[in-house]
Order: sequence, then structure tokens, then C-alpha cells
Amino acid sequence: MSSAQGLDVSGVGYTREDLPVVGSGELLDLGAWFGGLEGRALDLEIGSGKGTFLVQQAGLEPGVCFVGVEHALGFWRHAADRVRRHGLENVRLLHADADTLVKHQLPAGVLRTCHIYFPDPWPKARHHKRRLVQAPFLRALCGVLGPSGTVRLVTDHQEYFAWMEEHAAAVQAEGLFERLAYEPPASAGEGEWVGTNFERKYKKEGRTIQGMILAKKQGEA
Repeated sequence: MSSAQGLDVSGVGYTREDLPVVGSGELLDLGAWFGGLEGRALDLEIGSGKGTFLVQQAGLEPGVCFVGVEHALGFWRHAADRVRRHGLENVRLLHADADTLVKHQLPAGVLRTCHIYFPDPWPKARHHKRRLVQAPFLRALCGVLGPSGTVRLVTDHQEYFAWMEEHAAAVQAEGLFERLAYEPPASAGEGEWVGTNFERKYKKEGRTIQGMILAKKQGEA
């Protein structure tokens, strides 16, 4: 499928309606895109932008399946076209709402890792309710992560990072996660937290970047 901008998402970019469900229910079968997940891990990136992280990391881990979720149509098209041009058969891009996907449409225990890099900080107080990283969302993520699954969070917005720490502490207190020291993914360049276009732009602007990793505690359903 080509767009007016000449971007071709064929075989890579999909909408929620393109996905089969598990059995007769409403849960989505992400593994259907990859011929099943038998013996393979599945990672989810929320807010894939133009696909820089997915292209870099998926190339290093051909045995891992990656799904990027992007709500902005233009970015979704750009990322899907980029993945297609790189010939990465282990990556798919989904145009959908991530909050709904995680809370209502993913089967339990399906993910190895959820990557959330530079989410919209919604800086105005009246918009804070729109922030993705909140305790209810983290609880839902815990349910769709497999044993010892992880959530990787990075932001350039200091107040949002403090917010993330507060909500992470709430689910830690419930025994769902433990917080680990942040380590960059293997695809990040020297001195980079993730290596996305956003990060490189923000570093040139002198912004401070921070991150954390939340690991699902053993025994959590």
C-alpha cells in the first residue's frame, strides 16, 4: 500500500483491523504476523516515530519479533516504509492507540520487553491525565509481560521523569516490578541512551535525558 507521499507500507504497516484475534475473543494475535512465536521473543515499542530504534535494534536481533505502535499516521507510514526498505522481516508497524492495545487487546504474558522512548510529556497540568505512563497502564503492562519481562522508559522531560518515578514507585510498592539501573540497548551509539532521532535532536539542544528499567517480579501473573 503506497501513500500520497510515495511511502510504501506493504507487508509491514498494518491497522488494528488487519490483525486476527486469538480464538473467538477480542485479543489480538500479534504472532500471526510472524508465522507464530514458537521459540521467539516479542518486543513492543510504543511511539516508534520514524522507526530509527526498530531498524537499528531489529537488525541486531533477527530472532526477536518487534512490533512498533504509532498513533501519528505520518510517522507510522514513514517507519513502515523505512523498515520495508531495510528488508527487516522481524518487524511490523501497527497504527493504533497503545493504551487501548495494552489494556484490552494483548494476551497475557506475550511480551519480552516494552520500549517507551520519549513519549509525549503533555506538560500542561490539565493534560497530565493524557500521559501514557501512569500506574494503571503499568499494571496492565505487567499482565502482558512474560516472566522477568521489562519496561524500558526514557524521556528528556524532567518533570515527566519525576512523574514516571512516582507512578513506578506505586507499582513497585504493590510488588509488581523492581526498578533496575538503566542500560542502553545494544543498538545505541556511544554516549546514547537509545539512539533515536528525537534523542539526537534533544542532545543538540542541551536537554538532560533520563531513563529507567522496570523488571516484572518473578511469580507475577
